[in-house]
Amino acid sequence: MNTPMIDKSQALTGDQPSTASPLALLAAIVLFAAITPTILMTAPAVAAQLASQWQLSPSQIGDLFSTELGAMSLATLPAFWWLKRVDWRRATLLAGALFIVANLLSIWAQGYGALLALRFCSALAGGSLMIICLSSAASTANPSRAYGLWVMGQLVVGALGLGILPRLFEHYGLAACYLLLALLMTLCLPLARYFPQGALATEKTAEQAAAVPKWKALCGILGILGFYISLSGVWTFIGSISAKASISAEASGELLAVATVMGIVGAGCASLIGNRLPRLLLLLLGYSLMAGSVLLLLGAPTLARFALAALVFKFTWTFILPLILACLADLDRSGKLMNASNLVIGGGLAIGPTLAGRLIENSGGFQPLLIGGACLTLLSLALILGCRRNT
Repeated sequence: MNTPMIDKSQALTGDQPSTASPLALLAAIVLFAAITPTILMTAPAVAAQLASQWQLSPSQIGDLFSTELGAMSLATLPAFWWLKRVDWRRATLLAGALFIVANLLSIWAQGYGALLALRFCSALAGGSLMIICLSSAASTANPSRAYGLWVMGQLVVGALGLGILPRLFEHYGLAACYLLLALLMTLCLPLARYFPQGALATEKTAEQAAAVPKWKALCGILGILGFYISLSGVWTFIGSISAKASISAEASGELLAVATVMGIVGAGCASLIGNRLPRLLLLLLGYSLMAGSVLLLLGAPTLARFALAALVFKFTWTFILPLILACLADLDRSGKLMNASNLVIGGGLAIGPTLAGRLIENSGGFQPLLIGGACLTLLSLALILGCRRNT
């Protein structure tokens, strides 16, 4: 007679298997993932307040945000060890507590060095929570939907933050942001019990993981890296492209604000479609539109062409991302591959603007950046198609 397999974390902790509903797990994934990157999603408002309240130089502000982004990515390295050894619920509580304490202490930070160290700790905890969210979403029945909501939650919180934080800063200063983050995380901590206790440890998933060639996993990781290098490089300088085309700053700003809404719509569409349509068709359509939108920016685009390019670019960016992550989830439901994706996402976000800036300086224009971005987008498509599990 076959006996049911028992997860190691259950044996060690004495806990029963999770009976949480899929909706409760989805709520936990979306809410935790939306709160942790809030500082990065509201960077323009926070950077302006740091300059006015703390009188920080541009380089200091840049270092502060780079530290937060770097710490969120570096959380991947210790996670390779603890993902298989620690109960994910307890890890969520520990990381959440560190996030709360670091943000509360940031309110009373007395110097730039202290603030830098505290923001590093907060982002390290946030990165650990993000890894748990990514890995948990991989274990759901419909990863495309889960990742769509994962992206949409971050965009909604970022848009709300950009609208609310400047008003709070006027009355309470930077402390309002850190206090708000601590309060939101405190409210979310009870949802930690809905996360899985750990990676799926069944005979079927073990066989599936062993059957996946390592080159497919490598293709998936390189595909998401190329995707982020391309989008971050183009998006960082899209305002400069509009200025070069003699589009007013006011018109450009309004269009980019609308583009943020289109980003939310794109993630929402990916979530609603889920597994209803063939993923191959959606990937081909999304990537093609994204590469086309980049090429629309070539030359000196008119206001109408710039608007079309910006809106399509933002929509397809957030529409494709959940599909890419779902492809990686198909390869490995244990969380190891999703943990690695957290590192390359941060790496891509850091590499893209650096490469783009040097391309612009060396060529004296935006054409190499845009052509290179479109080519890299299509290369990412080829890599993601190559990594897909055979069905």
